[in-house]
Amino acid sequence: MIYISHRGYINGSDKDLENNPKQIEFLYNKNYDIEIDVRFHKNKFYLGHDEPKYEINHNFLENEKLWCHAKNHETLEELSKIKCHYFWHQEDDYTITSKGFIWVYPGKPLIKNSICVLPEDFKLDTSQCYGICTDYISKYVDNV
Repeated sequence: MIYISHRGYINGSDKDLENNPKQIEFLYNKNYDIEIDVRFHKNKFYLGHDEPKYEINHNFLENEKLWCHAKNHETLEELSKIKCHYFWHQEDDYTITSKGFIWVYPGKPLIKNSICVLPEDFKLDTSQCYGICTDYISKYVDNV
């Protein structure tokens, strides 16, 4: 089982940590996977859930620990041009990442070897999952 920090969170939602490049670097330097929200705006990459907030370069995204969530179709197109792990969804029950993982929308039935998103919000048996994407990674791993 792998554990993926949702937006860089450790102990629940925190706007100061959300998609913050310093937090992302802290977590991947500790060998954790992180789901991040990526936007391509005015020919530049940014991190940010609701808007482009932190400007980054494409090298930042080319890290095997990152799961890049494209926030719009333009970003999806640009992510497909670089060597990163990416996906796009809105409210789809399931989507497949660029590395072939099944990403399950929160609360939807799980599929064997899929990624369960936000299990803390639902009572789901995650034992069949390949991984969990959570706001509370500290509940699953030590020394965060």
